[in-house]
Amino acid sequence: MNRQSQAAVMFLLGAALLHAGSTDLYLRYVKAGLQPLLLASGAVLIVGALATVWYERKRHRLRRQTHEGHAHPEPRVSWLLLLPLLALILIAPPALGSYSALRSGTALQKPYGLGPLPGGSGPVQLSVVDYASRAAYGNGRSLGGRTVRVTGFLALDGSGAPYLVRMALNCCAADAQPVKIALTGQLPPVLRPDAWLTVTGSYSPRLSRDPVNNGPIPYLKVTSAQPVPVPHDPYDETWNN
Repeated sequence: MNRQSQAAVMFLLGAALLHAGSTDLYLRYVKAGLQPLLLASGAVLIVGALATVWYERKRHRLRRQTHEGHAHPEPRVSWLLLLPLLALILIAPPALGSYSALRSGTALQKPYGLGPLPGGSGPVQLSVVDYASRAAYGNGRSLGGRTVRVTGFLALDGSGAPYLVRMALNCCAADAQPVKIALTGQLPPVLRPDAWLTVTGSYSPRLSRDPVNNGPIPYLKVTSAQPVPVPHDPYDETWNN
């Protein structure tokens, strides 16, 4: 691969990063807060590619003026630079789902504090992490008997027991860990793993332990469940903010 080919690969990789960073595609790989760094990386690669082309053209002119011989060929291993580019363009993996969730222990951690719920008398929208924290570590007291509404995807264990799950991120999908809520009450007659649901229900004092890491898994007593599309950002990034 000569310098001009290397510049072309750098340019395409930079363009792919800009494309991923300016669309929802990047959310399958990294957390939303890293979008500026991803866009900056793409811009740097494109500038580097243009600088390489400029430098190579300048060096070619000097070589003709000094009547130097041809340069030695570049090592073929450099073509491996194409692999991450092809992976980014051709293989856009779905967000992690029930398969990963059931093979990892719940990542629920004791919160520093539990703030008050929003005012109002209707159901309050909570994340999986928020409800699980209030139910497991606050014994539901901070919920004040309110009806809650939680969105996540379904995971069914070996016995068919349903869990509502959200994968929590530190920085990227490679370190995603599940937070789980066990569901009881009025569930849909057919439960499909990885289907996204918004469930409405109330606190249940039941608590089980994750068989993977013995972490706490609180229950939610469901009164209704509604299928919903996969959200814009399928990962939960609130637990470490």
